[in-house]
Amino acid sequence: MFRAPIAAALVACTVPAQALERFDFSAPLMATTFRISLHAESKREAETAVDAAFKRIASLNAVFSDYEPNSELMRLCNAGPDVPFQASPPLLAVISRALELSRVTEGAFDITCGNLSQLWRRTKRVKKLPPPDRLQKALEATDWRAVKMDAKAGTITLTKAGILLDLGGIAKGYAADEGLRMLREHGIGGALVIAGGDIAIGDPPPGEDGWEINLRTFKKAAANGEEVMQTVRLKNCGVSTSGDLYQFIELDGMRYSHIVSPRTGLGLTERIACSVIAPDATTSDALATAMCILGRERGGVIAAKMPGVTLRWPD
Repeated sequence: MFRAPIAAALVACTVPAQALERFDFSAPLMATTFRISLHAESKREAETAVDAAFKRIASLNAVFSDYEPNSELMRLCNAGPDVPFQASPPLLAVISRALELSRVTEGAFDITCGNLSQLWRRTKRVKKLPPPDRLQKALEATDWRAVKMDAKAGTITLTKAGILLDLGGIAKGYAADEGLRMLREHGIGGALVIAGGDIAIGDPPPGEDGWEINLRTFKKAAANGEEVMQTVRLKNCGVSTSGDLYQFIELDGMRYSHIVSPRTGLGLTERIACSVIAPDATTSDALATAMCILGRERGGVIAAKMPGVTLRWPD
Protein backbone atom coordinates (compact mmCIF):
# COMPACT_ATOMS: atom_id res chain seq x y z
CA MET A 1 0.00 0.00 0.00
CA PHE A 2 1.07 3.59 -0.64
CA ARG A 3 -1.07 4.79 2.24
CA ALA A 4 0.43 7.14 4.82
CA PRO A 5 0.08 6.10 8.48
CA ILE A 6 -2.33 8.94 9.20
CA ALA A 7 -4.82 7.83 6.53
CA ALA A 8 -8.08 6.77 8.11
CA ALA A 9 -11.82 6.75 7.71
CA LEU A 10 -13.07 10.19 8.71
CA VAL A 11 -16.79 10.53 8.11
CA ALA A 12 -19.69 8.19 7.63
CA CYS A 13 -22.28 9.34 5.08
CA THR A 14 -25.64 7.84 4.20
CA VAL A 15 -27.30 7.71 0.80
CA PRO A 16 -30.50 5.92 -0.16
CA ALA A 17 -30.16 2.13 0.19
CA GLN A 18 -26.41 2.31 0.63
CA ALA A 19 -24.15 3.46 3.46
CA LEU A 20 -20.82 4.85 2.31
CA GLU A 21 -17.82 5.92 4.32
CA ARG A 22 -15.29 8.58 3.49
CA PHE A 23 -11.65 7.52 3.40
CA ASP A 24 -8.57 9.71 2.96
CA PHE A 25 -5.14 8.55 1.78
CA SER A 26 -1.83 10.18 0.88
CA ALA A 27 1.48 9.17 -0.68
CA PRO A 28 4.71 10.94 -1.72
CA LEU A 29 4.83 10.69 -5.51
CA MET A 30 6.26 12.74 -8.39
CA ALA A 31 8.11 15.10 -6.02
CA THR A 32 4.90 16.12 -4.24
CA THR A 33 2.23 14.58 -2.03
CA PHE A 34 -0.75 13.01 -3.74
CA ARG A 35 -3.93 12.89 -1.65
CA ILE A 36 -7.06 10.91 -2.42
CA SER A 37 -10.45 11.31 -0.77
CA LEU A 38 -13.24 8.94 -1.69
CA HIS A 39 -16.47 7.34 -0.56
CA ALA A 40 -16.71 3.56 -0.55
CA GLU A 41 -18.70 0.74 1.01
CA SER A 42 -15.75 -0.57 3.00
CA LYS A 43 -12.15 0.12 3.92
CA ARG A 44 -11.05 -2.91 1.91
CA GLU A 45 -12.78 -1.62 -1.24
CA ALA A 46 -11.23 1.82 -0.72
CA GLU A 47 -7.71 0.46 -0.18
CA THR A 48 -7.88 -1.78 -3.25
CA ALA A 49 -8.89 1.14 -5.47
CA VAL A 50 -6.40 3.58 -3.98
CA ASP A 51 -3.55 1.09 -4.25
CA ALA A 52 -4.25 0.78 -7.99
CA ALA A 53 -4.43 4.56 -8.35
CA PHE A 54 -1.15 5.19 -6.54
CA LYS A 55 0.61 2.44 -8.48
CA ARG A 56 -0.55 4.02 -11.73
CA ILE A 57 0.71 7.44 -10.64
CA ALA A 58 4.05 5.98 -9.53
CA SER A 59 4.50 4.33 -12.92
CA LEU A 60 4.04 7.68 -14.66
CA ASN A 61 7.06 9.17 -12.91
CA ALA A 62 9.26 6.80 -14.96
CA VAL A 63 7.69 8.31 -18.07
CA PHE A 64 7.57 12.04 -17.32
CA SER A 65 10.45 12.83 -14.94
CA ASP A 66 13.15 15.25 -16.08
CA TYR A 67 15.20 14.39 -12.98
CA GLU A 68 15.52 10.68 -13.74
CA PRO A 69 18.17 10.24 -16.47
CA ASN A 70 16.58 7.01 -17.74
CA SER A 71 13.00 8.24 -17.84
CA GLU A 72 11.17 7.92 -21.14
CA LEU A 73 11.06 11.71 -21.43
CA MET A 74 14.84 11.99 -21.14
CA ARG A 75 15.35 9.19 -23.64
CA LEU A 76 13.24 11.19 -26.07
CA CYS A 77 15.32 14.32 -25.44
CA ASN A 78 18.53 12.35 -25.98
CA ALA A 79 17.35 10.74 -29.21
CA GLY A 80 18.72 13.63 -31.21
CA PRO A 81 17.12 15.94 -33.77
CA ASP A 82 14.97 14.50 -36.56
CA VAL A 83 14.99 11.00 -35.04
CA PRO A 84 11.47 9.54 -34.61
CA PHE A 85 11.07 8.24 -31.06
CA GLN A 86 8.63 5.40 -30.40
CA ALA A 87 6.62 6.70 -27.46
CA SER A 88 4.33 5.06 -24.93
CA PRO A 89 0.61 5.95 -24.88
CA PRO A 90 0.98 8.19 -21.77
CA LEU A 91 3.83 10.20 -23.29
CA LEU A 92 1.97 10.51 -26.59
CA ALA A 93 -1.17 11.65 -24.79
CA VAL A 94 0.54 14.28 -22.66
CA ILE A 95 2.71 15.74 -25.40
CA SER A 96 -0.20 15.78 -27.83
CA ARG A 97 -2.33 17.72 -25.34
CA ALA A 98 0.58 19.99 -24.48
CA LEU A 99 1.04 20.95 -28.13
CA GLU A 100 -2.67 21.68 -28.47
CA LEU A 101 -2.51 23.98 -25.46
CA SER A 102 0.65 25.65 -26.76
CA ARG A 103 -1.21 26.54 -29.92
CA VAL A 104 -4.27 27.79 -28.04
CA THR A 105 -2.21 29.89 -25.59
CA GLU A 106 0.01 31.32 -28.33
CA GLY A 107 3.08 29.65 -26.86
CA ALA A 108 2.57 30.81 -23.27
CA PHE A 109 2.53 27.13 -22.39
CA ASP A 110 5.61 25.50 -23.88
CA ILE A 111 7.04 22.12 -22.86
CA THR A 112 10.29 22.83 -24.77
CA CYS A 113 11.31 25.20 -21.97
CA GLY A 114 13.51 22.60 -20.25
CA ASN A 115 16.74 24.55 -20.77
CA LEU A 116 15.10 27.64 -19.31
CA SER A 117 13.82 25.63 -16.35
CA GLN A 118 17.30 24.32 -15.60
CA LEU A 119 18.79 27.82 -15.84
CA TRP A 120 16.19 29.16 -13.44
CA ARG A 121 16.78 26.32 -10.97
CA ARG A 122 20.43 27.34 -10.99
CA THR A 123 19.44 30.99 -10.54
CA LYS A 124 17.54 30.11 -7.38
CA ARG A 125 20.52 28.14 -6.06
CA VAL A 126 23.26 30.70 -6.74
CA LYS A 127 21.08 33.81 -6.28
CA LYS A 128 22.27 35.32 -9.58
CA LEU A 129 20.52 35.90 -12.88
CA PRO A 130 21.71 33.63 -15.72
CA PRO A 131 24.51 34.93 -17.98
CA PRO A 132 22.99 36.63 -21.08
CA ASP A 133 24.71 34.26 -23.52
CA ARG A 134 23.40 31.15 -21.77
CA LEU A 135 19.94 32.67 -21.50
CA GLN A 136 19.89 33.47 -25.21
CA LYS A 137 21.00 29.95 -26.12
CA ALA A 138 18.24 28.47 -23.96
CA LEU A 139 15.66 30.77 -25.54
CA GLU A 140 16.74 29.70 -29.03
CA ALA A 141 16.14 26.05 -28.06
CA THR A 142 12.62 26.82 -26.82
CA ASP A 143 10.08 26.29 -29.60
CA TRP A 144 7.01 24.09 -29.23
CA ARG A 145 6.60 24.04 -33.01
CA ALA A 146 9.78 21.96 -33.23
CA VAL A 147 7.98 18.97 -31.67
CA LYS A 148 6.32 16.81 -34.31
CA MET A 149 3.99 13.89 -33.71
CA ASP A 150 2.90 10.99 -35.89
CA ALA A 151 -0.16 9.59 -34.18
CA LYS A 152 -0.47 6.69 -36.60
CA ALA A 153 3.13 5.57 -36.11
CA GLY A 154 3.13 6.48 -32.41
CA THR A 155 6.29 8.57 -32.70
CA ILE A 156 7.52 11.94 -31.47
CA THR A 157 10.30 13.79 -33.29
CA LEU A 158 12.27 16.80 -32.08
CA THR A 159 13.29 18.78 -35.14
CA LYS A 160 15.69 21.22 -33.49
CA ALA A 161 19.01 20.43 -31.82
CA GLY A 162 19.34 21.09 -28.11
CA ILE A 163 15.65 20.91 -27.20
CA LEU A 164 15.00 19.83 -23.63
CA LEU A 165 11.43 19.02 -22.66
CA ASP A 166 9.89 19.84 -19.29
CA LEU A 167 6.47 18.37 -18.48
CA GLY A 168 6.33 19.91 -15.01
CA GLY A 169 3.42 22.14 -16.01
CA ILE A 170 1.11 19.33 -17.13
CA ALA A 171 2.29 15.93 -15.86
CA LYS A 172 0.87 16.15 -12.34
CA GLY A 173 -2.54 17.14 -13.67
CA TYR A 174 -2.46 14.18 -16.05
CA ALA A 175 -1.36 11.87 -13.20
CA ALA A 176 -4.27 13.11 -11.06
CA ASP A 177 -6.68 12.38 -13.94
CA GLU A 178 -5.19 8.91 -14.30
CA GLY A 179 -5.54 8.29 -10.57
CA LEU A 180 -9.21 9.25 -10.77
CA ARG A 181 -9.65 7.01 -13.81
CA MET A 182 -8.24 4.05 -11.89
CA LEU A 183 -10.63 4.70 -9.01
CA ARG A 184 -13.55 4.68 -11.45
CA GLU A 185 -12.32 1.39 -12.93
CA HIS A 186 -12.60 -0.04 -9.42
CA GLY A 187 -16.17 1.18 -9.08
CA ILE A 188 -15.51 4.36 -7.12
CA GLY A 189 -16.79 7.54 -8.75
CA GLY A 190 -17.20 9.77 -5.71
CA ALA A 191 -13.59 10.82 -5.27
CA LEU A 192 -10.98 13.48 -5.80
CA VAL A 193 -7.24 13.26 -6.37
CA ILE A 194 -5.04 16.13 -5.22
CA ALA A 195 -1.54 16.59 -6.66
CA GLY A 196 -0.14 19.71 -5.04
CA GLY A 197 -1.99 22.59 -6.68
CA ASP A 198 -3.86 20.35 -9.13
CA ILE A 199 -7.07 18.48 -8.36
CA ALA A 200 -8.98 15.91 -10.41
CA ILE A 201 -12.56 15.85 -9.15
CA GLY A 202 -15.04 13.03 -9.70
CA ASP A 203 -18.68 12.56 -8.70
CA PRO A 204 -19.84 14.56 -5.66
CA PRO A 205 -19.96 13.05 -2.16
CA PRO A 206 -23.20 11.30 -1.18
CA GLY A 207 -26.03 13.78 -0.70
CA GLU A 208 -23.91 16.73 -1.89
CA ASP A 209 -23.89 18.75 -5.10
CA GLY A 210 -20.09 18.89 -5.25
CA TRP A 211 -16.78 18.73 -3.41
CA GLU A 212 -15.91 21.83 -1.40
CA ILE A 213 -12.63 23.17 -2.79
CA ASN A 214 -10.61 26.02 -1.29
CA LEU A 215 -8.68 27.99 -3.88
CA ARG A 216 -5.60 29.67 -2.42
CA THR A 217 -4.75 33.05 -3.87
CA PHE A 218 -3.85 36.53 -2.59
CA LYS A 219 -5.43 39.97 -2.43
CA LYS A 220 -3.91 41.87 -5.31
CA ALA A 221 -4.51 45.18 -3.56
CA ALA A 222 -2.82 44.11 -0.32
CA ALA A 223 0.71 45.40 0.05
CA ASN A 224 1.80 42.28 1.88
CA GLY A 225 0.10 39.88 -0.53
CA GLU A 226 -2.45 38.77 2.07
CA GLU A 227 -3.71 35.24 1.50
CA VAL A 228 -7.36 34.70 0.68
CA MET A 229 -9.28 31.43 0.44
CA GLN A 230 -12.08 31.23 -2.13
CA THR A 231 -14.48 28.31 -1.64
CA VAL A 232 -16.22 26.65 -4.58
CA ARG A 233 -18.20 23.44 -4.97
CA LEU A 234 -17.16 21.33 -7.95
CA LYS A 235 -17.72 17.93 -9.55
CA ASN A 236 -16.39 16.00 -12.56
CA CYS A 237 -13.74 18.51 -13.55
CA GLY A 238 -10.19 19.61 -12.85
CA VAL A 239 -9.00 22.67 -10.95
CA SER A 240 -5.50 24.11 -10.62
CA THR A 241 -4.00 27.20 -9.02
CA SER A 242 -0.73 28.84 -9.96
CA GLY A 243 0.93 31.96 -8.63
CA ASP A 244 3.88 33.37 -6.72
CA LEU A 245 2.39 33.62 -3.23
CA TYR A 246 5.09 31.39 -1.76
CA GLN A 247 7.54 30.47 -4.52
CA PHE A 248 9.64 33.46 -5.52
CA ILE A 249 13.12 34.89 -5.26
CA GLU A 250 14.38 38.46 -4.84
CA LEU A 251 17.47 39.52 -6.82
CA ASP A 252 18.87 43.06 -6.90
CA GLY A 253 15.65 44.41 -5.45
CA MET A 254 13.42 42.66 -7.99
CA ARG A 255 10.96 39.93 -7.08
CA TYR A 256 10.90 37.00 -9.55
CA SER A 257 8.25 34.28 -9.55
CA HIS A 258 9.04 30.58 -9.92
CA ILE A 259 6.88 30.76 -13.07
CA VAL A 260 9.29 31.20 -15.98
CA SER A 261 8.13 32.93 -19.14
CA PRO A 262 9.17 31.06 -22.32
CA ARG A 263 9.43 34.47 -23.97
CA THR A 264 11.95 36.08 -21.61
CA GLY A 265 13.45 33.03 -19.93
CA LEU A 266 13.07 34.74 -16.54
CA GLY A 267 10.63 34.41 -13.69
CA LEU A 268 7.58 36.66 -13.86
CA THR A 269 8.02 39.97 -12.03
CA GLU A 270 4.35 40.94 -11.75
CA ARG A 271 2.45 39.65 -8.73
CA ILE A 272 -0.14 37.32 -10.15
CA ALA A 273 -2.17 34.21 -9.37
CA CYS A 274 -4.86 32.37 -11.26
CA SER A 275 -7.12 29.41 -10.58
CA VAL A 276 -8.44 27.49 -13.56
CA ILE A 277 -11.48 25.21 -13.62
CA ALA A 278 -11.47 22.96 -16.69
CA PRO A 279 -12.99 19.68 -17.89
CA ASP A 280 -9.94 17.77 -16.56
CA ALA A 281 -6.85 18.37 -14.43
CA THR A 282 -4.48 17.89 -17.37
CA THR A 283 -5.96 21.00 -18.94
CA SER A 284 -6.30 23.04 -15.74
CA ASP A 285 -2.68 22.28 -14.78
CA ALA A 286 -1.28 23.62 -18.05
CA LEU A 287 -3.62 26.58 -18.26
CA ALA A 288 -2.99 27.79 -14.70
CA THR A 289 0.64 28.46 -15.58
CA ALA A 290 -0.16 29.81 -19.04
CA MET A 291 -2.74 32.27 -17.72
CA CYS A 292 -0.22 33.76 -15.29
CA ILE A 293 2.15 34.31 -18.20
CA LEU A 294 -0.55 35.73 -20.49
CA GLY A 295 -2.00 38.03 -17.85
CA ARG A 296 -5.56 38.77 -16.92
CA GLU A 297 -6.67 40.54 -20.10
CA ARG A 298 -5.14 38.30 -22.78
CA GLY A 299 -5.64 35.16 -20.72
CA GLY A 300 -9.30 35.99 -20.25
CA VAL A 301 -9.83 36.41 -24.00
CA ILE A 302 -8.22 33.05 -24.76
CA ALA A 303 -9.98 31.16 -21.97
CA ALA A 304 -13.37 32.50 -23.08
CA LYS A 305 -12.98 30.53 -26.32
CA MET A 306 -12.33 27.24 -24.50
CA PRO A 307 -15.43 25.18 -23.59
CA GLY A 308 -15.72 24.35 -19.90
CA VAL A 309 -12.88 26.64 -18.81
CA THR A 310 -13.40 29.21 -16.04
CA LEU A 311 -10.76 31.53 -14.58
CA ARG A 312 -10.59 32.98 -11.10
CA TRP A 313 -8.22 35.89 -10.52
CA PRO A 314 -7.28 37.75 -7.32
CA ASP A 315 -9.60 40.55 -6.21
